[in-house]
Amino acid sequence: MINNSRPLAHGLLAATLLLSACTLPRVLKQAETGRTVVARPTPLTASGESVPFEVIARAPAKHLHKGVAYELLVRYRYEHGLREDTLGRIAFTSGNYVYDDENKGFLVATQKFSLPNTPGRNPGELLAHAQVRELKKNGRVLRAADDVRVARGIADPARQVTREDTVLTFLPERASNNMSGTRVLPFYFDEGQWFIRGYLGTNVQALEDLIDANQQTKQVLIIAGHSPDSLDAHNRLLASKRVRMLLYYYKQRVKKFSYLNKVEDIRFDTLAYTRRWDTFLSKVTTSALKPEQMDSVVSIINDTKGTFEEKEKALHRLTYFDYIEQYIYPVLRFGTVAVTYTAPKRYDSEVYLLSKKIVEKQVEADALTPEELRYSATLTPLLAEKQRIYETAAANTNSWEAFHNLGVVLLQRAEKEPTEKIRKAYYRRAAVNFTLAAHRNPTAEFFYHAATAYHRAGDRLEALQNYDYAIKLGGDRPLLRKIFSDRAALEIEVGQPDEALRSLQYAGPSYQNALNRGLILVGREGYESALEQYKLAQSLRPTAAAPVYGMAVVAARQKDEVTMGQLLKQAVALDRSYAQRAVEDLEFQDYAQGKVFREALR
Repeated sequence: MINNSRPLAHGLLAATLLLSACTLPRVLKQAETGRTVVARPTPLTASGESVPFEVIARAPAKHLHKGVAYELLVRYRYEHGLREDTLGRIAFTSGNYVYDDENKGFLVATQKFSLPNTPGRNPGELLAHAQVRELKKNGRVLRAADDVRVARGIADPARQVTREDTVLTFLPERASNNMSGTRVLPFYFDEGQWFIRGYLGTNVQALEDLIDANQQTKQVLIIAGHSPDSLDAHNRLLASKRVRMLLYYYKQRVKKFSYLNKVEDIRFDTLAYTRRWDTFLSKVTTSALKPEQMDSVVSIINDTKGTFEEKEKALHRLTYFDYIEQYIYPVLRFGTVAVTYTAPKRYDSEVYLLSKKIVEKQVEADALTPEELRYSATLTPLLAEKQRIYETAAANTNSWEAFHNLGVVLLQRAEKEPTEKIRKAYYRRAAVNFTLAAHRNPTAEFFYHAATAYHRAGDRLEALQNYDYAIKLGGDRPLLRKIFSDRAALEIEVGQPDEALRSLQYAGPSYQNALNRGLILVGREGYESALEQYKLAQSLRPTAAAPVYGMAVVAARQKDEVTMGQLLKQAVALDRSYAQRAVEDLEFQDYAQGKVFREALR
């Protein structure tokens, strides 16, 4: 008997392979007919250190075929095509697509992706490459001939943020024969606690340095208080415990390390502030709250009847209580040590020469008083020499004045450096010294200086933290408004637009704030509101090009090419640098080849 089963099996296999070979091209052709791929947002927009976006693909439903999947491979190409990031794929397989509401004959598949936000990735392009694939193991793949460009480049709001730097200047240096005085050192405690800890504003090291300096101490005044919140205010003895802790710490340090002073020769005065609203109201009136908000707080405390607890609970009902809880309550958990002392007088005829010898380690640092050593830095115009003097003063005295002025010197040196890497290194060193100064003399101004230096260095998290410290300490309204303004700019840079808008509520009207609020609104497609902000900025600074350029971006977003051209022409007339900026700006990529755009930049 002749067995014909083997030839029949081979024939069936050949027919199956032939059918499969015909299926893949057909599915690919059907899927590619009318297929669209778009990215949202367009252009791709950075949010802090990353570029989050989603890709939306539409393909005809008729391409669906059992055992075969249509896919789009997504990648980002940059550095003139030399490098690529493979991001992933969008697959039209069961569970990965839905039917299009607007066109029932089409399927919609959406996938989220993210890119690192680095300067080298812009310019670049987001590409998708179509393929069809058999879903079985080792199934065949058929790829389309060409890539599909989905988006070009990355828009980075951080590079468009407006921040007008505050000029930081030297503290005035004076050498006085009279070295006596009173040193006031503030401390802060954790909620409900009375233990001394080394965190924001805690001057443990500064207090130890003062005691160890062995200056003749006459009197020490120690004061402490508590915040109104239930955990602090519930403990009636908490303020007294904080006083006793500071008193105990001071006496123990004198006993162990001071050879000139004795505890029994020093007059100690103590005072505990318990359930007092006056310190709370003083912080409220120096905060960034609006006048009507301050009035509401004062009315609750002074005019509303009720117990201490009832008034504190009434504060919780205020819409802005989060500001009070975050920025005012922490600094009411305070302690203060005020030390009155005398020091020997000295004449300053040889201050400068002695300072040079101190820097060169030819004489001991105590040949000059700390004030005289710092004062000697004002006697030379050379930044390098100023830096060495302040470094010596900081190392030998740990004084906040030396740290602050060393920070200013380093900022000035940074501004003279031609390379970005060295500039940032100087900025970071300046920020560290401003931070050391601020922790020894904790005021809003000095923490703001630290934040400014970190901001310039690109250390965004450190900058945010120091802006936060500055706001908590309170201060003059113009200073607080500037701090909130700069913090809002930084929050936009790190991809926190909601937080930036909240900061801008306390920042007040200004050219910087109007531009930054407009930038946020453009990103959220609130074009009419953005126009209002740009017009406000223009009214504050009529000859500036930035507001007009912002309005041109809004016109481009609204597809109003004529208005866009007119505004661009006006911006370029005010500042020629905006012509190159417009050429590189992805907001105008749809108009870059048009006559209106080219004529606007002439």
